Amino acid sequence: MLKLTSGRTLYYGKGDVFAYRTYAEPLTAVSIPESSYTGDGNVIFAHNVHFSVSGESLLTSFTEGDNSQVVATDSMKNFILRESASFGGSTTEGYAAYIAGRFIAKYPHITAVEIRGDRIPFQSLQVAGEGGLTDSGLVFRRSHNDHAGAVLRLVRGADGEEAAIASHKCVLSGLQLIKVSGSSFYGFVRDEYTTLPDSYDRPLFIFLDLFWRYADVRDALDGKPGRYVPAEQIRDIAHNVFHENETPSIQYLIYLIGLRVMERFPQLAEIGFESNNRTWETVVEPADGGGPGVFTEPRPPYGFQGFTMTREDLPAVKAELKAGARA
Repeated sequence: MLKLTSGRTLYYGKGDVFAYRTYAEPLTAVSIPESSYTGDGNVIFAHNVHFSVSGESLLTSFTEGDNSQVVATDSMKNFILRESASFGGSTTEGYAAYIAGRFIAKYPHITAVEIRGDRIPFQSLQVAGEGGLTDSGLVFRRSHNDHAGAVLRLVRGADGEEAAIASHKCVLSGLQLIKVSGSSFYGFVRDEYTTLPDSYDRPLFIFLDLFWRYADVRDALDGKPGRYVPAEQIRDIAHNVFHENETPSIQYLIYLIGLRVMERFPQLAEIGFESNNRTWETVVEPADGGGPGVFTEPRPPYGFQGFTMTREDLPAVKAELKAGARA
């Protein structure tokens, strides 16, 4: 959050603001080979919002108990809920920017706002129709699987100018993938502390969060086909890369996913990963790769990985940089 001139960090806000908006603007996406996702009707456009504010004028509320400049967090909650009705866009990023921008415009003594919106996914259900099964359009099922989100920070300009987006991060959280064969882990350092055996074909179960940034944040806001990158398509790329490749480690797997995402979406400047290894513990070893096996939950603790990539990681860009260095 914003650093005050004194060097202090100051913020306060409201979490778990559940905003269930209906009939937002539909989102249309350009198809890619790895995904059947082509958009969302946004009949239910629901988010869990985490919202915080900062500003020099708020310092005395901490140091002197002076509430004269404090916007109550209950007022923040009401502001978010009521202003959600007037949002005219189709993306989580655009929604977050809209709410934060309206708030800063409403309260001129607020210098900065940080907002996170986690999409609450609802899946359309099929019902019987004259031509067979079709999407209901009225009845939806709440999903507790992976979900999209976005974090934006807006800061007011000098002399009270209109706020601008200072940073952004788009997120896919809670992806859980199991591949029953085709993963390995061997060749690692062995010494007196090593008890883990080499594994040449293991079921690999990972928890994965992904986050990305655009070269131009405006591409994240308006949902324009061919410029906006849906989290659902990034999710499906991860599925495909996991399926297609035999991988010697989770580290290499997330690197391959990152390469594919950056190749598909040149409008992205960066993609990052936070992954957990939740591979099952073997009880009955499969006779071969396709044979029956029995597994159970792994014992804690668990391993984790973190990695961030930019466009410079793409092989073609690497080659250009190397050629430029030799010139």
